Amino acid sequence: LSTPEGRAPNGVRLGGLRERRSSWVRRAAYTSSGWAMALENQGTVQMGGGQNSAGFDVKHLDRFFIGGAWTVPSSDARIDVTTPATEELFFSVAEAREADVNQAVAAARQAFDNGPWPRISHAERAHYLNAIADGIAERAGTIGRIWTNEMGVIPAFAEPLVMGASATFRYYAKLADSFPFVERHTPAAGGTVGLLVREPVGVVAAIIPWNGPIALAAIKLAPALLAGCTVVLKMSPEAPVEAYVLAEIIESTGLPPGVVNVIMADREVSELLVRHPDVDKVSFTGSTAAGRRIAAICGERIARYTLELGGKSAAVVLDDYDVGKVAESISASVAVMTGQVCAALSRVIVSRDRHDELVDALGAAMGAIRVGDPFDQATQMGPLAMRRQLDRVQDYIAKGKAEGAKLVTGGGRPSGLNRGYYIEPTVFANVDNQSSIAREEIFGPVVSVIAADNEAHAIELANDSIFGLNSAVFTNNPDRAFEVARRLRAGTVGHNGFRADFGIAFGGFKQSGVGREGGVEGLLPYLETKTVILDAEPSDAIA
Repeated sequence: LSTPEGRAPNGVRLGGLRERRSSWVRRAAYTSSGWAMALENQGTVQMGGGQNSAGFDVKHLDRFFIGGAWTVPSSDARIDVTTPATEELFFSVAEAREADVNQAVAAARQAFDNGPWPRISHAERAHYLNAIADGIAERAGTIGRIWTNEMGVIPAFAEPLVMGASATFRYYAKLADSFPFVERHTPAAGGTVGLLVREPVGVVAAIIPWNGPIALAAIKLAPALLAGCTVVLKMSPEAPVEAYVLAEIIESTGLPPGVVNVIMADREVSELLVRHPDVDKVSFTGSTAAGRRIAAICGERIARYTLELGGKSAAVVLDDYDVGKVAESISASVAVMTGQVCAALSRVIVSRDRHDELVDALGAAMGAIRVGDPFDQATQMGPLAMRRQLDRVQDYIAKGKAEGAKLVTGGGRPSGLNRGYYIEPTVFANVDNQSSIAREEIFGPVVSVIAADNEAHAIELANDSIFGLNSAVFTNNPDRAFEVARRLRAGTVGHNGFRADFGIAFGGFKQSGVGREGGVEGLLPYLETKTVILDAEPSDAIA
């Protein structure tokens, strides 16, 4: 591969980032349970290692990892992966067709029904999880640079979050010793011993989006493997390359054949995976529209599913909190991944008499974000991930203006960036909560400021949405924060900033999803519960 122009040389140290971004990255990287996100001003952290796209040692791009081997595809169809900062070809990979899906599912089915994986102990499975964690940590730099080239996220965020994926595997490995896979009960009628046994759900189709491939693959794959499931990992066509590195790591651990199978496919072929009668459970992260379709298909055959879907998350600003601090926090969260985060705080709700003051502060903070090449150490926000995403964001900006909102800052292509999928951080004021930009997920760096009559009205506006993924309460009073948090219909509520913790649980209310990922809650969807009532105590109830 040729080196795209304008990239930083190998070994550049990344400094000069905003304090709140570098602090957030540190907390995202080093939680023991995987990755927790928080945006706080806790001091600058130097993160090193941005590199260009030359020299990636990724093998087998023309194949799939099926049944423990690198398998030749059924066709010569390819997926081209474009680097969003330059619009140049990054990699070209194999694209799965129906025959490849069937082969991957058959391998997973064989491994579950007849292989050793569901029948070995959880401690033995934990050994493999730790080995995968080691492999991710050893190749974190490469995986992080791939993510930057696929999506445009800055390396100071990418590489630490890859380490969070490694920590996710270690977290679930530790649950092998502490989670009650077998519980003893006293039967109410008949029998002497009642056992509540949690067993693997079966073959899992894990469908991964393009915005956080390695992290989201880990949060599905690690609990599924600990439970004893076998998996078909289907990567997004926009961001498939990290999965090749992950498959190489899995291969190196000696995991039994067919336990993990990795394919890359577009949406039409992905639906075949969801419909496949030998798939027991679907775990999907993506849009609410796609989630509705998956739920309907799974409902036809009563397949299990977990859905982590879209959001239009609200930040409720109470009257005792400084609007300048709100602006700093919101602008920092928008710059991360260019607003392409399902849990982004994209609606800011503030009392009417402080609306203009907050708008001025937020407009200044968003306008000061440095947009550019993600490998440039001065960059604070990179491009959007793809052309269609840029078109989508531009369309919503046009809708916002047409529907009467006031464009405060941004709204166009940054000056001097004539190539790449770049958009300015954008703020709208005087936004009607019923307007398109307030109700629909944009998935870009666009924030709507909405005026509320009072605190009760602010909570009403926050809850007036089909979504309920994330939210925040800005107040100096923790008692008020907790009181408002209990009234917000959202899966996560942060205090004074964007927060999410996959070591506890992550997921949404309403049309933001079904089920939870991360923590112990994220293990449960990969388990079926069985009641066994015996006349006597068994000699060895395998935990």
